[in-house]
Amino acid sequence: MGKGNLMEPLKSDPLSTNLLQNVEQLKTIFDRSSDIVFRDFQLGETQQGTLLFLDGLVNMKLIDDDVIKPLLEYGKNNWTQPICRYEEMENLLRNQVISAAQISSGANFQDVIDHVLSGDTALILDGAERALFVSAREWESRAVEEPATEAVIRGPRDGFTENLRTNTSLIRRRLKTPQLKMEAMKVGRLSKTELVITYLDHIADDSLVAEVRERIGRIDIDAILESGYIEELIEDTPSSIFPQVQSTERPDKVVGNLLEGKVAIIIDNTPFALYVPVTFYEMLQASEDYYGRFMISTAIRWIRFLFLVIALFLPSLYIALLTFHQELVPSTLLYSVASSRETVPFPAIIEALLMEIAFEGLREAGVRLPRPVGQSVSIVGALVIGQAAVQAGIVSAPMVIVVSITGIASFIIPSFSQAVAIRMLRFPMMFLAGSLGLYGILLGVLFIMSHMCRLRSFGMPYLSPLAPLHFGDFKDVLVRAPWWSMTNRPEEGAKRNPQRMKRSMRSGQPNRKE
Repeated sequence: MGKGNLMEPLKSDPLSTNLLQNVEQLKTIFDRSSDIVFRDFQLGETQQGTLLFLDGLVNMKLIDDDVIKPLLEYGKNNWTQPICRYEEMENLLRNQVISAAQISSGANFQDVIDHVLSGDTALILDGAERALFVSAREWESRAVEEPATEAVIRGPRDGFTENLRTNTSLIRRRLKTPQLKMEAMKVGRLSKTELVITYLDHIADDSLVAEVRERIGRIDIDAILESGYIEELIEDTPSSIFPQVQSTERPDKVVGNLLEGKVAIIIDNTPFALYVPVTFYEMLQASEDYYGRFMISTAIRWIRFLFLVIALFLPSLYIALLTFHQELVPSTLLYSVASSRETVPFPAIIEALLMEIAFEGLREAGVRLPRPVGQSVSIVGALVIGQAAVQAGIVSAPMVIVVSITGIASFIIPSFSQAVAIRMLRFPMMFLAGSLGLYGILLGVLFIMSHMCRLRSFGMPYLSPLAPLHFGDFKDVLVRAPWWSMTNRPEEGAKRNPQRMKRSMRSGQPNRKE
């Protein structure tokens, strides 16, 4: 049996009243851990104690000023003999000696381990069967700044960081109400990653909150390193290419969804928060849609839907028309395309696959390369390779145009996970178009639509409000209605408290005195 297995019973043992025995067992548990600090001290003439903390996760100045100095000064002047009753000792330290803001206690080795590895400082005294935990956490963290992947022209410029408490505070700043609930949980046997389930009480449905809590509670894994772990483990249909959990770095986007009765999950060590449930149409909406004029936002949404169709169908449509349905192409255009393809040795399907794979490779290379050169390499590489391929007669100029427009169209989709799904679906659609023509494209559309109709996101239909049909929610799907007309929250979301504003709020002329 390994040493790690032998330590498991030791961790759950209660603390002893013998300080030396407790310290020796803790040193055994933290064997070969150079960042674990044991700081011995003495109160008065007889009382022995030990401080235990993790170097790098604590504020040393706070430990010195709020814990060590008060202990030594009080022990030197007032501690003449050991206190027999632990309750008296704990109350004395809490109320008269230690000046830290947060102090808790624990009775076994597992409590000590959990608190120390989370950044707390453990205080263990000789003769005490419980340890005190002083919160003096501090570690290096990134400053709050605008998310690079969700930049806006108009809107807040702050974004989530890798610090859990910073992220929860960004939400609290926007919702100053006790209805905002934040339930803490820990996930991961080794990482013990902290996360917070946040929702608005009396707006979010109790069954939804319970379902989120239950799905996260079922997770049994060694470590959670990023929110993507949680996302994949709580989805209704993990095998689907379509995301059923939305991620974002924007606090305003999370708050907007909380106000619609949804539940958000904030995970420590990652700037990406999750919220559920989501629908397909929400993936095509940006937070900026709600900050500008509703007419402009509506027009931009139509452009997004148009380019979504282009990103998914343009290459396959080009292949189908050139391979099977030349009679549908105007003669002038057909002659022009045919002349440009005279030297191309490949059929349209192979030509499209070569260009699409090359484009995806260049896009991925641009992401992985260092930022100062990544963008320029991807753009220049695409231009140079495309021009060279046309001159060499490997691909035709119209194919380069089609692939370029398709690539630009995929960038317009606000949700990165949804954009990746569309990019991946483009390849089977191209195979269907190359083998069956327009009938293959129609077959692919029927398969995609039937699959999306079966999808659920925490019980919510993925194509809601189109399927099932909710006319009241169409104000925020293809169009973005003015705020004064969206008096109710979505029907599938906040059923407990559907009204979000007074019904008398409407646009009109300002009141004038006669």
